[in-house]
This record gives sequence, C-alpha cells and structure tokens, in this order.
Amino acid sequence: MEFRHLGRSGLLVSEISYGNWLTHGSQIEDDAATACVRAALEVGVTTFDTADVYAGTKAESVLGRALAGERREGLEIFTKVYWPTGPGRNDRGLSRKHIMESINGSLRRLQTDYVDLYQAHRFDYETPLEETMEAFADVVHSGKALYIGVSEWNAAQIRQAHQLARELKIQLVSNQPQYSMLWRVIEAEVVPASEELGIGQIVFSPIAQGVLTGKYLPGQPPPSGSRATDESGGGSKMISRFMSDHVLSTVQQLKPLAEQAGLSMSQLAIAWVLQNPNVSSAIVGASRPEQVHDNVKAAGVKLDADLLKAIDEVVGPIVERDPAKTQSPERRP
Repeated sequence: MEFRHLGRSGLLVSEISYGNWLTHGSQIEDDAATACVRAALEVGVTTFDTADVYAGTKAESVLGRALAGERREGLEIFTKVYWPTGPGRNDRGLSRKHIMESINGSLRRLQTDYVDLYQAHRFDYETPLEETMEAFADVVHSGKALYIGVSEWNAAQIRQAHQLARELKIQLVSNQPQYSMLWRVIEAEVVPASEELGIGQIVFSPIAQGVLTGKYLPGQPPPSGSRATDESGGGSKMISRFMSDHVLSTVQQLKPLAEQAGLSMSQLAIAWVLQNPNVSSAIVGASRPEQVHDNVKAAGVKLDADLLKAIDEVVGPIVERDPAKTQSPERRP
C-alpha cells in the first residue's frame, strides 16, 4: 500500500480507502462485511469512509464492529453528516443542532472517541454557512473530529468554507467528489481551487459504479445481483447515466489497454484517478474479499503518458466534464 497526504495537511491516508456505501447494513450480511474489512486491513488499507445516512445509520455500526479491537491510532476513520437520519424536521442538514447530535451518534455507532475526518455530505442552502462552520469548529475543538471535509461542494462553496475555517482555526482539508474516467466534472473548477487552497480529493466511484470493470455489455441485460439491478440502495440510479449501449461499447475498448498495462479493468480505472496529483485517496467498496484484493493492486501504479493518451482517445467523446451538470441532490455517495 502507498500513502499520500490529505491535501496539504500532515495526515497520511492510504491511496486506496475502503467505503461502505450501499454494502454494509444493506446489500451484504454483517459477516461478509466484516470479511471485507479484514481483507482491507490485511492488504494495508488504513483509511475507512462511511456516513451516518448509509443504510439508515446501520453502516456505521457494521464498520464499528468490524474495526473493534484494532489499534485506533493506526486507522483513519471518516464519516459524514447532512442527509436525513430520522423523521424529525431537524434530523437533517447542517444546522448546529443536527451536527452536534449527529457527531455523537456517529461516534457511538463507530465505537470510537473521535473521527479523523468529519465531512459535510452536501452543501446546505437552508443554513447559514457561518453556523455550519462554527459548529464544525466546536466539534474539532472538543476533540470529536481532527479535520473537516466536504463532499460534492462546488469551487465557490469550498472557497467560502475554507476562508471561514481559517478564521475559526480549524483545518478544512478535503472534498469527496465522484470522479472517474467517465465523470470528470471536478477537473474544470474544483481541482484548481483545491490545489490553490491545499485541499485533497477523496474520490468515490472510481470504477463508475462498476461500469469500468467491463462486466456490463452493450445489448445485454445487467448481470443478476449487480449494482445496476439493485433498487434498494440508490446505486441503480447513479449507474443509469453510464448504461447506454454507446458508453458500454466504448468501455469495452479499454480492455486491450488494461491488458497492455498488465492490469484488470478495475485496477486500470482506480490507477487512472490516482494519477491526478490532487487525489489523495480513491474509495473502493466490496461485497467479497477478493474484490478488495484485486482493487488494492492499483496502489502505486504509474500509468505512462502514452497509455493515458490512449485512454483519453477512447473515452474522450463520452466523458462528462461539464461542472454545471453535478449530481442531483437525491443521489448519496
């Protein structure tokens, strides 16, 4: 495993991090989830990402149990706040009330005294940013989180939050966006702003919800039990943007490039996002330990300029680069 600094902070994170959206507490049983976490630990993953909303808070509990007994100082545990976690009017958003109650709930479920990174899961247009950042500052100053991050914020929002964080003497060090060969929205504005401010990207869906594995074939129904057939966790909604025959046919053209590099399709996709110097870590999920073993082989891989050019020539016509076309609010990575 290779490690990178999270932005310009002193915190080192594993290049491959393990995330449990859509899997723990929903798609797979607890024993399988624990086996995947154990596999991640065995191959050197130290960074684990979750959120209070995943599986209706159950994902945090599953991860907490799976990591119980591990040396806490050797782990980087990330979680998030924003999406609804209960039926009440204040059980959502980035108000002081919800942040303070949510961090306590997350720590209890994760069985830890603190998280290394506490992230705003979306921007809250109904709460003053000053209120949100002051609440985050109190969370940090109380020792319940070490660093602050955001997820899927645009460049202007990141700049505003970073300025307030500096004034409040806390470190806003990361953004968690969707990023892959097929979805490059952050490259236009978010990455340049983040590089200027010392913020690193913790990217999710580097294999485009499984599309970049090549397992989805044009003109054929999705494999049974795949992400595209799962209606329970929201994954099928996100993957739908990539499921046209044109995109799937294009992805098949990446297979000889992966073979040329001696990589699986998944490894090529993950290694590709890690070539971006502003990416601190790529989040992978898994329903089986062997998926973890395969994905982590992308750590430390260097793709040469000719291969990167060849990839662009294949996917260039279909890639999404428009920063105005961000994810709709109902999608929750």
